[in-house]
Amino acid sequence: MRDRLILLPGWGLGISPLEPLAAALQGLDEHLRVHIEPLPVLASSDLDEWLDELDASLPDNAWLGGWSLGGMLATELAARRGDRCCGLVTLASNPCFVAHDGWPSAMPAETFDAFLAGCNADSQVTLKRFGLLCAKGAEDPRGLARLLVSGAPNTSSSVLMTGLELLAQLDTREALLAFRGPQLHLFAGMDGLVPAEAASDLLTLLPDVEIGLIEQAGHAFLLEDPHGVAGAIQAFLHECGDD
Repeated sequence: MRDRLILLPGWGLGISPLEPLAAALQGLDEHLRVHIEPLPVLASSDLDEWLDELDASLPDNAWLGGWSLGGMLATELAARRGDRCCGLVTLASNPCFVAHDGWPSAMPAETFDAFLAGCNADSQVTLKRFGLLCAKGAEDPRGLARLLVSGAPNTSSSVLMTGLELLAQLDTREALLAFRGPQLHLFAGMDGLVPAEAASDLLTLLPDVEIGLIEQAGHAFLLEDPHGVAGAIQAFLHECGDD
């Protein structure tokens, strides 16, 4: 199924931020089938349970991709599937979302802890704040934030908390190194959630994969410029298909 790309969304905002990108990709290549898969709704933050759920519901031998948390999960699933995954595409997806000694180019732990506490106290207020952080660096950040949050599904606080707990513990570096298929990782220069330095750190870790930095864009660059992002992804897919 080299003509199938599965995209996983980020935390809290549902599938709607990925829909313009999916439409743009299908407009560029009528043979490419793009499917957006919602994240699992689980009461557990155990990574294996999330991967079991995704592995059971997604077809084999497809390209896997995702935005932010979705890209991290796509990475882990690609490593689990190995030769049963055609390749990997991540968008604004840091190998570690929360900074630690081994990966400093990420959100400071105290900032994340405050975010976690805010979600526990009032998940809807936290989701609005998250929308603003996603839209930071955009031409119209407030308008983009409203668009992101207005399309978000009505998710319970407990499920949102579980997703954040998973995000905090994920470290996809081993999975990235283990997956031998083609990889494309796109970052944003003005991202309010994933520091731009993560792109160069990832290039040091993975010198043989495709890594791009879109300078004048924020975390939601796939919604700001879906056609530009689609063009980069399509060029990558075709280049890999010609190998």
